[in-house]
Amino acid sequence: MLSVRLGLPLCFDGTVVKLLGVVVVNPLSTLGRCCSTVVERQPSRHNRFQHLQHLENHKRRARLTFSTATMAESLVAVKQEEAKQFMIKCLQAAGSEPGPAEEQADVMLEADRQGHFSHGMNRLASYCNDLLLNACDSKAKPTVVKESASTAFVDGQNTFGATVGNFCMNLAIQKAKETGVGWVVAHRSNHYGIAGWYSMKALKEGMIGMSFTNTSPLMAPTRSKERCLGTNPISLAAPAENGDRFVLDMATTAVAVGKIEIQRQKGEPLPLGWAQAPDGLPTTDAGLAFEEGCLMPLGGPELTSGYKGYGLSAMVEILCGISAGSLYGQKVRQWAHTGQGGAANLGQCFIAMDPSNFAPGFDARMSDLLGQLRGLEATDPNNKVLAPGDKERANVDKADATGVINYHMSQINACEALANQLKVKNILYTKM
Repeated sequence: MLSVRLGLPLCFDGTVVKLLGVVVVNPLSTLGRCCSTVVERQPSRHNRFQHLQHLENHKRRARLTFSTATMAESLVAVKQEEAKQFMIKCLQAAGSEPGPAEEQADVMLEADRQGHFSHGMNRLASYCNDLLLNACDSKAKPTVVKESASTAFVDGQNTFGATVGNFCMNLAIQKAKETGVGWVVAHRSNHYGIAGWYSMKALKEGMIGMSFTNTSPLMAPTRSKERCLGTNPISLAAPAENGDRFVLDMATTAVAVGKIEIQRQKGEPLPLGWAQAPDGLPTTDAGLAFEEGCLMPLGGPELTSGYKGYGLSAMVEILCGISAGSLYGQKVRQWAHTGQGGAANLGQCFIAMDPSNFAPGFDARMSDLLGQLRGLEATDPNNKVLAPGDKERANVDKADATGVINYHMSQINACEALANQLKVKNILYTKM
């Protein structure tokens, strides 16, 4: 047994250490062995989290150069059209109709172009699994159950989430053109990819767009050891002058579950505050976090205002699951059981608003606000202040300039395994 004093960093030999009941993984480890510790006293939850923060900061500094070099060596380039066609072929091989397969592939491709790899090709296997287990019906068409001049309630008929999302957002935009605002909710939908795909559709019409969805229960509300709410994302897109725009697309958990999955695939630890272990304390063990499926709310623990993320997640649940009469909270099937727990029956909400119905000059003021944000003095001169959506737009511009998307080799390995299962041609890539 190794005795340690509280407050001392524990990244001395690259081992996996169990500290204060929390598994902490050092990515520099090549030994793969575990050590246990004897702690001299049991601190409060507050002090335990502070100690883990100190440890995580020390580890992050130690592995910075290592991580950058390893990441560069693990990336490969895939042409955008190759990525899209591979996703379409896999979905069709799993039983999808061509049109819906392309809709779903478009959303996945856009996620990867933006750099949100957790919601791109990373989700392909789960969509195929839903089709193979008849938990999703790509042949079905969304229908309007009831509507008013500015609202609609839609039955997604358990088809692809992208098909439902496109149908609902287009309907909301149509109503906004006629009445100034369109508000559409849907039930019996499925995972629809990045929420920003749908809010951004309103930008093309000079409108403000909003999109929300509930998801499988993955987040433990503040003070809870149990998961109850989903990642429940929020997205708002607003137009500005000369094609500029504000695009917010965020989970109400610390991160989306797909980012946990990617860290697990890469064999890398989680930043502290992303997920919690069964005892309710933060963990950096990606494998444990993925198996337990227990994310922390946006903001982390109560000490750092995680209850705000919890509140936002509950708000999305009201707009989606409760308003749409879909499954909600713990009633939604577990993420780990994708396809095996029956239809997902997710609730989703789509809003389009025409800003010309309010004070004139919206786009000009939006541009001015974006300029204020970007013009702020940065704490680090090498990292300027960005407006929401700037980073994603830069990633898209880079992907379009090169014509390729850079994937981690672990993603390619997963694609090849899926291709073999579905009997389709392997994805083509170029080593960097």
